Amino acid sequence: MSLSELIAGVEAHEQTLTVYNAGAAASDELRAQFADRNIRVETERTESGRPDEFVTLSDDGEVVTATSLASFRDELSSMDSTDGSDNPYRSLLDHLDETMFTSWSIDRLVAASREIEDRAWRVGTGALHAGFQTTSTLKGELDLYTRLGETDVDVHAYAYPDTDPPDQDRFTLHLERSSEIAESWFVVFDGGGDDEQKSALLAEEREPRAFYGFWTYDPTTVDYILRHLESTYGFVEQ
Repeated sequence: MSLSELIAGVEAHEQTLTVYNAGAAASDELRAQFADRNIRVETERTESGRPDEFVTLSDDGEVVTATSLASFRDELSSMDSTDGSDNPYRSLLDHLDETMFTSWSIDRLVAASREIEDRAWRVGTGALHAGFQTTSTLKGELDLYTRLGETDVDVHAYAYPDTDPPDQDRFTLHLERSSEIAESWFVVFDGGGDDEQKSALLAEEREPRAFYGFWTYDPTTVDYILRHLESTYGFVEQ
């Protein structure tokens, strides 16, 4: 299964956010909030009307998390921040693991990528694999990935060679003349031996500079992506 096929599988899987005991305006607000996500928003009322204004997130008909509407709004309040200072996608990554996002901008992908890169930095070991599409894009991230490569994290970068590759010796560079690499943006951390630290962001460019994909903390999915990269492109020792 290719990276694109994995994304398509997630795309076919829809989660449901149900808003209980609140007015239609609350549901409309959340529909607008998640207009770029593969999430259906529904409105329900309990027979007693209690508890007051809460939401549930369901997967395959089973509720996976529930919280008050006010708390949920607070958790999503930083969603549109892109400065990376407070890990703006942290709450979304916690609650909406493996949910398809659609038509994300470069800024939003960078903000989400930073969370996984920061996790690798904090753990300080293991392996980080990042796909930059092209060597020209990689050059814009060279300082960050050089610093990561100076730690005990084994850093691998993948890029289609549209320019001369950067002159560096701090990470393993996979130059691949592959449409999959040219069209995919990914950041994958193997957890450094801890399954709870495994994480991945995977997206593909379906329209010019508009990306579709998902993130995951599921160890099985992270391991699948890593096995695909290894079997297709090889992990070369530095």
